[in-house]
Amino acid sequence: MERNAENSTQIRQRLRHSSAKAMAGGKCFRRRHAKFPHCFQWNSHKSQYAGFLCCFTPIWVLNSDEEGIYYGVNLRRTNFLLLCANLRGKNDPISDFHREEIHIPTNLLDGTGSTKELFDFIAVELGKFVEAHPNSEKKDAPAKYNKLGFIMSCPVDQAVATSGTAITWKSFEADSTLGKKLVSDFNRALEERGVKLSVYAMVDDTVGTLAGGRYYNRESVAAVTLGMGTDAAYVEPADAALQWHGPSPKLGEMVISTQWGEFSTPHLPITIFDTCLDAESSNPGFRRFEKLVSGMYLGEVVRRVLLKMAKETALFGKRVVPSKLMTPYQLSSPDMAAMHQDTSDDREVVGEKIEEVFGIKNSTPMVREVVAEVCDIVAERGARLAGAGILGIIKKLGRIENKRSIVTVEGGLYEHYRVFRNYLNSGVWEMLGNNLSDNVVIENSHGGSGTGALYLAASQMKDAAKSQMQDSDPQPEPQPEPEF
Repeated sequence: MERNAENSTQIRQRLRHSSAKAMAGGKCFRRRHAKFPHCFQWNSHKSQYAGFLCCFTPIWVLNSDEEGIYYGVNLRRTNFLLLCANLRGKNDPISDFHREEIHIPTNLLDGTGSTKELFDFIAVELGKFVEAHPNSEKKDAPAKYNKLGFIMSCPVDQAVATSGTAITWKSFEADSTLGKKLVSDFNRALEERGVKLSVYAMVDDTVGTLAGGRYYNRESVAAVTLGMGTDAAYVEPADAALQWHGPSPKLGEMVISTQWGEFSTPHLPITIFDTCLDAESSNPGFRRFEKLVSGMYLGEVVRRVLLKMAKETALFGKRVVPSKLMTPYQLSSPDMAAMHQDTSDDREVVGEKIEEVFGIKNSTPMVREVVAEVCDIVAERGARLAGAGILGIIKKLGRIENKRSIVTVEGGLYEHYRVFRNYLNSGVWEMLGNNLSDNVVIENSHGGSGTGALYLAASQMKDAAKSQMQDSDPQPEPQPEPEF
């Protein structure tokens, strides 16, 4: 029994060590801040994933005074959101907000459906949504003057998307040939279905979150998604984006989507549990940072730790290894959060959850305390790593010491996992130190999941309005040619 307790303690100490390394891990982001973009290109020449993407959707032209009804689409892995809201300027929250979730048919998810079929399906549903929530002010305007924001929460892969397969995309640049083709194809689907809206660009949801942040505050320079996946985006002058090879944007700024889930370095606090998880995943060797930070994997790391304890220390009883404990991804992050945040006497919620999830009955208070501690260690490590990444971005922008910077964070992991959120915030403050801790402000996103699409639509309407005015200007009558 003493030996089992000793083994359990050793496992927890190794985990604590990895969490401590996560705090020191800020150095791996800060050490090379002068060449920060290269941190995300460590293996881009080897990988099918784009480690560093650039796009310059015009979100920086938002003056925070855009008002009116806007529409958005948020395409996710198995469903999409249709959104509509009335923006009333930076001093007021959005109103008349409508959100509808539509599940994508199975035949469009199993590889048999085409991109065209997917876009046709979205266009039909969007048409119904617009009819239910019409914009009376612009109902007669041509589609090109009614902009639709379109963001993707699912990754996109160029090799697959060009072959026409739906949903299995993984990555693309918003201004690339592929990005423009997707926009063209979707606008064609809207036109064929009689929907008087048009898309300017398709971007990832983190860029949309950044658009929302900048709508309310010009000091919002970065955005982070912390949900089932994770990513970060930031704004910087175009001449500072060393890896951009396309034409420079007219306004001199670019939105950099870092794809930081792919970040990898020997400094990351990786344990044997992370190594095994990665080896058995569908993408071994890729998205190492995401596997340490995102909601998709936190619960799975906890499960693996508890499984090792059950085998080596008889944590749940002598020679008892519950079958459900051996099932990969049996423990979700919401269940992990519920156990971690249990403040009841004797950790009663922990006992209820391990019975519900793993079928473990009659757990002792000591066992429940160990489970809660494992959740704490794994969550703290992930949160501090995310905080280190945020500081790496702000440091790269040269804003830590003399400018106030706002970072907008979106995603269920940050919004609903209170202890994770507290660890992230406290980690950032500790790394900054007392003298600089007020220079970086972390805020929740405005409006929740998918609303970035609405702010993107607002950012595009100014150019549309200008074009409409030019089109409506009377054209000079042709003058007769002089006779000789």
